[in-house]
Amino acid sequence: MINNISVNTQSSIRIDCGTTIIRADPFKIAGEPHDAGIIFITHDHYDHFSPEDIQKVRRPDTVFAAPASMKGKLESIGISNAVLLSPGEKTEIAGIPVEAVPAYNTLKPFHPRSNGWLGYIIAVNGKRIYAAGDTDAVKEVRAVECDIALVPVGGTFTMNHKEAAKLINEIRPGIAVPIHYGSIVGDRSDGEKFRKLVDRGIEVVLKL
Repeated sequence: MINNISVNTQSSIRIDCGTTIIRADPFKIAGEPHDAGIIFITHDHYDHFSPEDIQKVRRPDTVFAAPASMKGKLESIGISNAVLLSPGEKTEIAGIPVEAVPAYNTLKPFHPRSNGWLGYIIAVNGKRIYAAGDTDAVKEVRAVECDIALVPVGGTFTMNHKEAAKLINEIRPGIAVPIHYGSIVGDRSDGEKFRKLVDRGIEVVLKL
């Protein structure tokens, strides 16, 4: 399954499920693939909610999932059919089980818990894939159970590589993928630094 997951930049993730393409936070998309059956938005910062890039990947039948607090912003760009989720909520989207995981900072002001922003656990092809969004290693994140975890490591607005590695060693997915580094925040070397701190027995796959 990990070979069917790609990361464009930041938290811009593409998952090929075989029957559909899932996108999360499309950003800096090359071309206009118009391939997304489902688009997940974690929050409204420009590098996660990019109307220009959404238009490049959406189709007429694309289903959207987003935090309930983003209803107005989605409607402002013509998206009125979004599945709006609150932290902790579970649902199915196009037959795919989805869990909305809180994503927020504790000591930083950038992602307040009160905004209700999200990461997602998406169950496809027998695997639970966690796309964390922008978050610290908060208690709800430390309770995540998943097979593949895509976690931010760039620091400044999220966990840094040390904090992310500590989280991964605690929740112990089979595979961990560092994201959200080497572009707007973080250094290109953060992925390798993260890898070195993750316990043996957990595979680290660098996609950036």
